[in-house]
Amino acid sequence: MQSMIDAISELYKDWKGAGHKQLDVLPQSGSERRYFRLYDTNESVIGTYGANIKENETFIYFSNHFRKKDLPVANILAVNDNLTAYLQEDFGDRSLLNLLEEKKFTGEVYLLFKKSLEALAELHVKGDQGLNYNLCLTNAEFGKQAIMADLLYFKYYFLDALRRPYDKQKLIDDFEALSNYLTHTEYKYFMFRDFQSRNILVKDDTSIHFIDYQGGMKGAPQYDVASMLWQARAKLPDEWKENLLVDYMNAFENLIGSPLERNVFRSQYNGYVLIRLLQVLGAYGFRGLFERKAQFLTSIPLALKNLKWFFENQSLGIAVPEFNKVLSLCVSNEVVEHFTPLQANEQTPLLVKICSFSYRKGVPEDDSGNGGGFVFDCRGILNPGRIQEFKTMHGRDKSVMDYLEQQTRMGEFLNSVFDLVDITVEDYIDRGFESLMVSFGCTGGQHRSVYAADALARHLRNKFKVKIELKHCVQEEKNWQNPLTGAN
Repeated sequence: MQSMIDAISELYKDWKGAGHKQLDVLPQSGSERRYFRLYDTNESVIGTYGANIKENETFIYFSNHFRKKDLPVANILAVNDNLTAYLQEDFGDRSLLNLLEEKKFTGEVYLLFKKSLEALAELHVKGDQGLNYNLCLTNAEFGKQAIMADLLYFKYYFLDALRRPYDKQKLIDDFEALSNYLTHTEYKYFMFRDFQSRNILVKDDTSIHFIDYQGGMKGAPQYDVASMLWQARAKLPDEWKENLLVDYMNAFENLIGSPLERNVFRSQYNGYVLIRLLQVLGAYGFRGLFERKAQFLTSIPLALKNLKWFFENQSLGIAVPEFNKVLSLCVSNEVVEHFTPLQANEQTPLLVKICSFSYRKGVPEDDSGNGGGFVFDCRGILNPGRIQEFKTMHGRDKSVMDYLEQQTRMGEFLNSVFDLVDITVEDYIDRGFESLMVSFGCTGGQHRSVYAADALARHLRNKFKVKIELKHCVQEEKNWQNPLTGAN
C-alpha cells in the first residue's frame, strides 16, 4: 500500500508543482485497482493505481477519446511514466444508486435516470465514431464468444452450484443458438459493458458522470440499457423500466438519423436482459458461494426475483427448450426460498446483543440467563494498536478501518463469523427465541474487536432485519466519540 501512495503522491507533486495537503485511501471496489483522493487548499483529484498496465492504457485512451466529444467521462490530468498511476477529475462519491436509495422513486430521480440513458445513447453513437477498438482491454467486439462466456459463467458459478440435474449438452446447444441469435444484431456501437447506477456519479444532484468503462467494446447498445434498467439492487418499478426504455430508444433514434425498428430492438433487448441477469447471478455465485463473501450472498435473492419476473413475463423470440427448463428450475420457489434469509418483523422477539471487549478485563457476562453465546477472538488479526499513529484511535476511526480492511485478513475472518452466526440467527428467529449474545475480544478492546462488532451489527440488520443491541465495553468506559457520527 505504501508504495502505491508514494507513486500517487509523486505524480501529484509533478503535476501540481507542490505536494498534496491530504490524501485519503478510498474503499476498494471489485477490481484490483486502488483509489485515492488528494487535496490541496481549493480542490481535490482522484488518484488511481493499478498494476494492470493494459487496463490503465485502455481507460486513459477511452477517456481522452470521449472527452474530445464532450461526453460525461473523466478528464485525465496526469499519468506517470510506467503507466501504473494516473490522476483524474474528482466527481465526488455520490452515485445515482446512492441518490435512488436516499430519495426513492421520485420524479427528480427518474429525470436523472432518463438523463443518464440519453447520455448513454450519445456515448454509444458518438463514442463509436473514430474509436480504435484494437485498444480494447479484452475483445474488440461483444460477439458470440463473449456472450457464451457470460452464459458459461452463470452455468459454472451458479447453476452447477445448485447440484440439480439437467442435460448439459442440450443446454450448451441452446447457449450456442441464443449466442448466434444475439450476435446478429443490426445495431453495433460502443458498448459500456457494465453500465449501472453505481457507475454513474451525480455532482450537485444535477450533472451526471460515467466511471469504470474500461471494459467497453463494440456491441449491441441494448446490453447496456438492460444492465441499467435491470440492476438487481436498484429494483426499478416495471413502469420505470418501460418508460426509460422508450426514453433511450427516442434518444438513440435521433442520434442515428434513421427510424428505429423498435420491435426488433425490443426483442433483442429482452435477450440481453436475460444475458445480463445470468451474468450477474454468476458473479454473485462466484463471490458469494465460492469466495464466501456475505454481501454477495444477500444479493442473490434480488437477482433471482428479477430473473423470475423476466422468465414469466417476457419472450426471447427463439426456441431454447433445455435453457427454459434450467431457468424454470432457478426461479422455482424452492431455490428462491433457499437463498432468501428468514427475516424478523415487529413481532419477532429476538434481540442480538453484540459487544466488543478487552481480554485483559475478561469476557463480558450474559445477563439474559442463557449462559452466553458466541465469543470470537480477534487477536489473530494484525493489531493496529502496534502502529504509533493508531495508538490513540479506535476501530471506528477511518484510518484504522482502512488499515483493517486493506492490510489484514479481517475480511476473511468476518466472512467465517457471518457464516456461523447466520445459521443461529435464522434458527432463533424461526423458533421464537428471545436472546443471542455475540462478543468480540482483542487485546485492548480498542481496534479489532470494535470494528468486528460494528461489521456484524450492520450485516445482521441488513440481512435479517433483526433488533440489535451494540455495546463497546472499552469505548463506553473511556467515553470515546464516534468520529463518523460525533456520537458516543
